Formats: sequence, C-alpha cells, structure tokens
Amino acid sequence: MYKLYFIGVLALFTTCKSSKSISSSEGEELTSVSVKKLAELDQVRTSLEFLASDELKGRETGSEGIEKAAIFIENYFKKYNVKPYFKTYRDSFYLNDIVGYNVVGFIEGSDLELKKEFVILGAHYDHIGSALEMDGDSIANGANDDASGTVAVMEWAKYFSNSKSNKRSILFTLYDAEEKGLKGSEHLAKALKNKGLDLYTMINFEMIGVPRANGKTLSYITGYNMSNMAGKLNAYAESKVVGFFPQAKRYGLFKRSDNYPFYEQFGIPAHAISTFDFTNYDYYHHVDDEADKMDYQHMTNFINTMIPALEGMVNSPSKEIKITDE
Repeated sequence: MYKLYFIGVLALFTTCKSSKSISSSEGEELTSVSVKKLAELDQVRTSLEFLASDELKGRETGSEGIEKAAIFIENYFKKYNVKPYFKTYRDSFYLNDIVGYNVVGFIEGSDLELKKEFVILGAHYDHIGSALEMDGDSIANGANDDASGTVAVMEWAKYFSNSKSNKRSILFTLYDAEEKGLKGSEHLAKALKNKGLDLYTMINFEMIGVPRANGKTLSYITGYNMSNMAGKLNAYAESKVVGFFPQAKRYGLFKRSDNYPFYEQFGIPAHAISTFDFTNYDYYHHVDDEADKMDYQHMTNFINTMIPALEGMVNSPSKEIKITDE
C-alpha cells in the first residue's frame, strides 16, 4: 500500500493460437495479442479470495498467514513452470527478530543477447494483519491492498511461461514487509544490485482491484514525468492504458511504494501503476478491504489489457524506456 495517504475481459478468452482483440474499460480496441492463454476471471477470483481470506488473518509479516500466502504463490509458480531466481523462491531477510520472505519467480528471455537484461514486475503480498474492529471483525484482509496486485503478477508469470514471448528475462517479485516501510523491496533491490543484475525497468502494481470512473484512463503511473515509460507502454498497447494523475505527485506516491528502492539502487525507470485514485475505494487499512469488494471483471480486463504493453517492454530491440528530466 502506498505509505501515508493511500498509501494508496472480460476474461472470457481461454484459448490459444489465434489472435484476440481486447477492449479497455473505456471501450478502446487494443492491439490483437496472440496468446496461448489469457487470464481467466474465475482463476483471478479464486487466487484473490484465498489471499484475502480470513484463514490468512491479514498476512502480517512474520505471521502464519503470510507463510500460507508465500506457499500459495510458490505452488502457483511451480504449477506453471516459473523457476526460482535464487536457490529457492524465497529471498529472506530479518526485520528485528522476524524473518521476512520475498517470493521471486524467474523466466529467462529467449534472445541470446537481450536475455542478459531484466524487467521486474512486482507487488507486495503482505498486509497489516488487523485493524479497528467493526461488527466483530478485526482482520484486515488486504484484498485491494495488495492481493490484487499480487494476483496480477502471478497471472503475468503464468502468461509469459505459457507463451514464451519474452526476449528479455523477467523477475516476478512479490514483496513482504511493504507495510513495515518497504523493507522487503529494499532488501531485494540491494541483493540484485550486489549481483550486478542488468535491470532495464521495473513496475510495481499497487491496488488494481477496483476500476476508475468512466472517462478516466484505465490506470495511472506514479512519477509520470520521471521517464518516458507511460508513453512507451501506451504505444506498445496501441491504447492509453496508463495516464497522468495529479495527486500522485502531490502526495509523493512515487516514493511510497515498492518501485522506489529499485529506482534508488539502479537509477532506472521504476514506477508504480494503480487503478485506485482516492475516489473509488473507501477501505484502505480497513477490515472491509475484502474479496467481495473487488471488481473481478475489471481486474481480469486490466491484467489482459496490460499484456501487449508488457510484451512491448520486454521485447523492444533496445532500451527505449529511459529516465527523463522531470
């Protein structure tokens, strides 16, 4: 969840080798995408309902619930042949006397040269555990914050594993301890920097479980003017899938999500993308941030709509996305 303030499809396509035409929530037709399998609404719902279930008790760092969430993500990666980047899927770190775990999946690029370059797609899978009790409920399930982003990253990992359409290598990174001050992403960014990783770009997906109002872009990107990423993603998708959100700069959102440690460590385009804009969801760090509040048609549409944008980023012949002067 963005610290401080927010701090905050129509998945009927199931097959195959033929091209599909996808429309954004604003009715704009996007480029056709040849896929083996796009995200399906039922799978998106099933994954999110588990991650945001009472069984996981709010997924607080160091808890039994977040351990169950980590195992769930690991098993999903295994099922779809997404390899661990390290010896295991876990990037472990200490937070005082608590052990945290980032979960990191890896799909190697198909191009002999471009596979040496990496793109990171990430989200945080932890939450705060509990919140102010209401009607006997004190579990802060964290459906929108950020089980929604976590499910999106899992679906893209499945997509790229099935389609084998990435020339660059991709890391699918689910962070622990975001709610403790971006501690998981800080640890992973430093570890990857120390390994000498050639990181091209990074995108963090934060709270994508509810749609924006009609007439607004499907999503917005933080640090809009700090790179040309928004324009490039829109060009790859042949539609305006990400836009500018004035409050993002006003509230300093660029520095308040898991993209920021990668920007600090690598000095590369690293942004967060969200569909929550302060007007469309009332349950930040609230016990009512529940799975039944999510719009699964929107989520599935967002996941599938982003595919051509992400494919363009991982397959461009040169590093087209660059830092710019704000």
